[in-house]
Amino acid sequence: MMDSSASAGAADFSPFDSLLLLSFGGPEKPDDVLPFLKNVTAGRGIPDERLIEVGEHYYSFGGRSPINDQNRQLIAALEADLERREVDVPLYWGNRNWEPYIDDTLRRIHADGHRNVGVITTSAYSSYSSCRQYREDLGMALEKLHAEGIDLTVDKIRQYYNHPGFVSASADNVEAALRAVGAGTGTKVLFVTHSIPQTMQEASEVGTPGYLRQHEDLMRTIISEVSERLGRIVEGELVFCSRSGPPTQQWLEPDINDRMAELKAEGISGVVAAPIGFVSDHMEVKFDLDTEARQTASELDLDYYRAATVGTSEAFVSGLVDLLAERAAELRGETPAVPVGGSLPACSPGSGACAVDCCIGKFDRPVAPVWPATASGIG
Repeated sequence: MMDSSASAGAADFSPFDSLLLLSFGGPEKPDDVLPFLKNVTAGRGIPDERLIEVGEHYYSFGGRSPINDQNRQLIAALEADLERREVDVPLYWGNRNWEPYIDDTLRRIHADGHRNVGVITTSAYSSYSSCRQYREDLGMALEKLHAEGIDLTVDKIRQYYNHPGFVSASADNVEAALRAVGAGTGTKVLFVTHSIPQTMQEASEVGTPGYLRQHEDLMRTIISEVSERLGRIVEGELVFCSRSGPPTQQWLEPDINDRMAELKAEGISGVVAAPIGFVSDHMEVKFDLDTEARQTASELDLDYYRAATVGTSEAFVSGLVDLLAERAAELRGETPAVPVGGSLPACSPGSGACAVDCCIGKFDRPVAPVWPATASGIG
């Protein structure tokens, strides 16, 4: 991979002439909450009454999701890293479910004279909801813009759960948490991620090792690294949060709250919740972990400490920019280094883009980018 130091001269990001941070989105004020949740659940027929119940999570935080401000901070950190590398390529921001929407941002990119967009998503793993749905939203936006006479080429970085930047930042956070609590043999690390339906898990295994194996591999890598740093064996396991849907539908388990009750009965005195499934402290972290799980731990008389998310840590931010440089080199016909941490291979090595049938859902929607690509770039 190219030298990312400023002394190496300006990094080559061609053919990208613009960059896009693509995220989930979230409400900015109480009046935004219900419309936002309608966007998130569009097509599922969920009544407003139920959405209002779900919205209480947001209303308890003033009706404002923390995700948007965290994305603004990430953009600032990415721009600083690009400037350090002397990369003069503008960075834009778009969301799937709230302003600024993807199609509006792509119109702005086109109006500003750019045609080749490199995309970063704020989700590290492979599954329908964490990767393909972003690709579908990109594909549908590109179709809509094409009908308006607006054409862009869009390419995203590979999923980065095992990129060394993400791995290093995650390990740093777990180490810092364990050092802060002085955790010993009575403390266990619970590596937390968003639960998904079992059917979605199975779909994620078609083109990749799968959502579950990706998390397990990262967890084992972090445990090995942090155990070596601390000079003792770190005990940890994978748990889940944010389950939704009917109780008859099978989702990945165990839930963090249920598992903490079992661990208490087994004699564990404390837990460190390490949210490796999330890149920032958005609502699932602030409510599910900092509020609900913390309350459960208190009721169980279990010591509870939450490790940081990767956020805007230097290793994570630099890793994202490295991934953009990697994908740009691939598009130029070069063969860049494709570094990984852990035992699993990189997603889409050599192509950078996802296969047409990767993590497919129940909808028949265009996806972008895809590999191999159709003439229009939309599968």
